[in-house]
Amino acid sequence: MRVLHTADWHLGKTLEGRSRLEEQAQFLDELVEIVEREQVDMILMAGDVFDTVNPPALAEQLFYDSISRLSNNGKRPIAIIAGNHDSPDRLLAATPLAIKQGITIIGFPTVEVKEIYVPSSDQTVKLAALPYPSESRLSEVLSEINDELSLRNKYDERIQGMFEFMSQQFTPNTVNLAMSHLYVAGGSSSDSERPIEVGGAYTVAASSLPRLAQYVALGHLHRPQMIKRAETMARYSGSPLAYSFSEAGYTKSVTIIDVNPGEEAQLTEVYLSSGKPLVRWKAIQGITQVHEWLEEKKDPNAWVDLEINVTNALSIEEIQRIRKAHAGILHIRPIFEGELATEIASSTRDLPIDELFKRFYERQTGGAKLEPELLSVFLELLNESQSNVGGEE
Repeated sequence: MRVLHTADWHLGKTLEGRSRLEEQAQFLDELVEIVEREQVDMILMAGDVFDTVNPPALAEQLFYDSISRLSNNGKRPIAIIAGNHDSPDRLLAATPLAIKQGITIIGFPTVEVKEIYVPSSDQTVKLAALPYPSESRLSEVLSEINDELSLRNKYDERIQGMFEFMSQQFTPNTVNLAMSHLYVAGGSSSDSERPIEVGGAYTVAASSLPRLAQYVALGHLHRPQMIKRAETMARYSGSPLAYSFSEAGYTKSVTIIDVNPGEEAQLTEVYLSSGKPLVRWKAIQGITQVHEWLEEKKDPNAWVDLEINVTNALSIEEIQRIRKAHAGILHIRPIFEGELATEIASSTRDLPIDELFKRFYERQTGGAKLEPELLSVFLELLNESQSNVGGEE
């Protein structure tokens, strides 16, 4: 049996206000090509279908259209779990239609093992699927003590217990798989995962993953990676697109698992080509180097984070010229040279507060001039703040 593992589509997610729907549609087209070319029998989608609990209509339309194509009219089973970005209820609303196409959707944490017949391989999968298991979705308080370490231990114990219970339902003549959307300690994260969900109290030890599963399909972390300390083969497939500049340089992929009952799973990583790359430009030679890159059309189909070493603030005209030359440039940050920055800091110590605010405003905006009305509001707020402090004393 060939199983494809994917996760973290984040349909509807934007980048600095720029839509990524076209890139997401390209990925889903590529995914359809992969499952057909590689003769995939079943698909596991390990959570975060959408980026928000209330996704835009176009993102939902893209999702429904794509899973219909991927399922091949019910001939290729698909199992989908809710991630921390998803609304379980919203995903489950499609269940009556999904079932007819061989699509299993699990919204809330459960210890019910799904039994899924895979017609193309004439085999049965036992799937221990655990959607994102927060305290609220588990509908229980895990620790009465308001302490992160205590909560982490209780949480890990609870998740381990759920997996152990589900593992008891595995059988020798079925393909036994597990899937979840959570953070396993030691995983490499990026800025596009919510920090509160990564490395905090909701953390699971690698040893708590179900060792009786032949493969554990994980979602949540956006970098494809194996869980080295797990007692079975466990992996994050990663997101199909780079969703933050901390993911610049990541190679995106989906994972294919070849597995039969009672046999060790074999893993293949299939690299993706869809979507725009995220790149960082560091113009240490200043604005001249930026213009050289623009003339040679460097990274024409990329989203760009640009840093420019400068001695003076960039003018608004210069910033507009750069953006016009490359529509993918999202950030333009002037970086003042170390010695100059130290000199500026030293020379401004005795300046009046309004002049300091003007210079701060210009640096933050890349050279924009402070409007008198804004300065007046700032000084009024400052005076009010100082008056309140004086009154309290």
